[in-house]
Amino acid sequence: MGVMVERPQGALPVRVKVCGLSKPEHLAAAVEAGAAYVGFVFFEKSPRNVTVDVAQALAVEVPVGVAKVALVVDADDATLDAITARVPLDMIQLHGKESPERVREIRARYGLPVMKAVGIAEAADLEKLPHYEAVADQILVDAKPPKSADLPGGNGLAFDWRLITGRTWAKPWMLAGGLTPENVAEAIRLTGARQVDVSSGVECTPGEKEAGLVAAFIRNAQTAR
Repeated sequence: MGVMVERPQGALPVRVKVCGLSKPEHLAAAVEAGAAYVGFVFFEKSPRNVTVDVAQALAVEVPVGVAKVALVVDADDATLDAITARVPLDMIQLHGKESPERVREIRARYGLPVMKAVGIAEAADLEKLPHYEAVADQILVDAKPPKSADLPGGNGLAFDWRLITGRTWAKPWMLAGGLTPENVAEAIRLTGARQVDVSSGVECTPGEKEAGLVAAFIRNAQTAR
């Protein structure tokens, strides 16, 4: 059993982001289960990739109060222009090798909150976090993908959560990487995370969300103690 991170009594439930939604039934399952964020992936190599048309059709069905997030990987301005012109978004998630300066540029250009993903595999990787925290609205603390991986995220890999036990950041942050209905409560206990992100951990096959897994994940995250 890991280290317990104390949490103030009466703390709000953990907020869950379900990422990689590509079908109306997947979106409905996430919303009905209580997701605080829903994510649409714009990355052609991903089995969760959606077109602008598909994302637009999904986004307009998202109820008020649920944040709509576009995940992009080292996207240029033309790509971001096309997405933001058509898809009603609440946040842009940068999941590539974007520099802090690029994060700042995107935030200024589109006037939307920006979440920057930072991959963690060892303690030295944590040194990058303050540089991104200074320019992003939120930080996604994720597992660093293997060098051979085609995808920057959604690989079902976790990092050693003890690396961030007891750490705090001034900006809101979200835990990601290898989370499943079975381990999310333990991850929350070890890290003190108040936001978690899931994609492959609630799928029956790559890109296919399973409603029962989505519901179990959100329930286990929100009741973690």
